[in-house]
Amino acid sequence: MINDLFKDVDHRMKMSVEHARHEFTGLRSSRASVTLVEHIKVSYYGNPTPLNQVANINVPEPRLIVIQPWEKSLTAEIEKAIRAADLGLNPANDGVVIRVPIPALTDERRTELIRHLNKLAEDGRIGIRNVRRDANEQLKKAEKDHEISEDNSKRATSNVQEMTDKYIKEIDDAVTAKEEDIMAV
Repeated sequence: MINDLFKDVDHRMKMSVEHARHEFTGLRSSRASVTLVEHIKVSYYGNPTPLNQVANINVPEPRLIVIQPWEKSLTAEIEKAIRAADLGLNPANDGVVIRVPIPALTDERRTELIRHLNKLAEDGRIGIRNVRRDANEQLKKAEKDHEISEDNSKRATSNVQEMTDKYIKEIDDAVTAKEEDIMAV
């Protein structure tokens, strides 16, 4: 029972960390990156579809993203979706490809991005702490129902806390790396 609980807790905490990291990739840094735009939804025959499923996305230069739609009729839709994504980007459409120059970040925009990054990180930490709370409740219930001993319950609770600390540290490390990326000139 305890081993199954640990496997579940470990899996759910890993998923929280991965979700937080995925959210971080959507934050703009001073360098061009495919991950900046690939998640943007484009209306493709009436269905919202991720940009990376309707176009090729390349980064030929450090400050330029080039998007080549598979269907030329999508260029206007893609341009509109990028503008609506509120990333501070201004795409240029020549009818065949869309060029998205990445302007240098202002200090004000950098602090705004770091504030948003910290909010996303806190959401990830909250997810991990919720998993810990659920696990501790299951352990207390099992102890109350005499399924496990008090010593085993305390030991398991301690192990859950160690896993919590480990995964929160992973999120903190990812935040530090992303902050350095955002602050790089």
